Amino acid sequence: MTKRVVTLAHYYTQPEIQQMADKVGDSLELSLYAREAEADIIVFAGVRFMAETAKILNPRAEVILPDAGSTCSLVTQTDVAALKAWREEHADYVHVSYINSSAEHKALSDWIVTSRNVDDIIAHLYEQGKKVIFSPDRNMGAYLNYQYGYDMPLWSAVCEVHDKFNEAALNEALSAVTGEAHLIAHPESPLPVLKRADYVGSTSGMLNWVKQYQGSPDSVIFVATEDGILYNMSQARPDLDLRQAPIYAGCQCNSCPYMKMNTIEAVKRAQQGGGTRIDYLSAEQMDAARVPIERMLEFSQRYYA
Repeated sequence: MTKRVVTLAHYYTQPEIQQMADKVGDSLELSLYAREAEADIIVFAGVRFMAETAKILNPRAEVILPDAGSTCSLVTQTDVAALKAWREEHADYVHVSYINSSAEHKALSDWIVTSRNVDDIIAHLYEQGKKVIFSPDRNMGAYLNYQYGYDMPLWSAVCEVHDKFNEAALNEALSAVTGEAHLIAHPESPLPVLKRADYVGSTSGMLNWVKQYQGSPDSVIFVATEDGILYNMSQARPDLDLRQAPIYAGCQCNSCPYMKMNTIEAVKRAQQGGGTRIDYLSAEQMDAARVPIERMLEFSQRYYA
């Protein structure tokens, strides 16, 4: 009997990889799709924490990561033992963790959030009178504290791609534009960059902002996130001048090296049964990590339906 293979790809993968996928999306979209996928094998063209999340949500499926090295700096910068101690220091707080985290990290969390639903979920917790600690993304947490006046204790890890966006280089780029210019940014970017943005939001949120843009057709729109999404934006709005925000003077190239490990050859090999299987998580780990993920998914389906 032929096994059903479903291929998922994140927006930050190369256009050729996205064209090989059954579903392209951001972390929330792909998590929801993985949970419901009637698949024997899920090939996840993304990074390891995404493939782990797919396995946690759909444990019956065999989940394959095309390249074993496709990790995330938010994972590698977080020592789980230190995180556990930090959480114990804040035992009366709700621990909210960004989805860009390992399965072990998720198992130490009360809620998982994505960049699309983090604002709403944390607001919901504060409305209930809860105190919140946030991990692992320091930049995202700093923006939430700034934007909403929270005083959340923050873990200190960053996305090595988004953390490179630079206020001075951005100012230089914006000043070089003679007409109208806009900045949209992912909340993993540094706070000085986010303060300058016309819109701060998830990958899908930024894509939708571009799709719905009704300003001057001669505007320059700078995008502070990984360069993969510029393909999707250009496909949706070929009429717009879309540019990646600079990371330092003279440079507008900022790619996630881990996402780009998903080569055509690696994905094809995974579709044929090769690659790295997510088979190392214990049932106890998956059960513990599934609770905060499902809590997020139920919230998102209720509020974003």
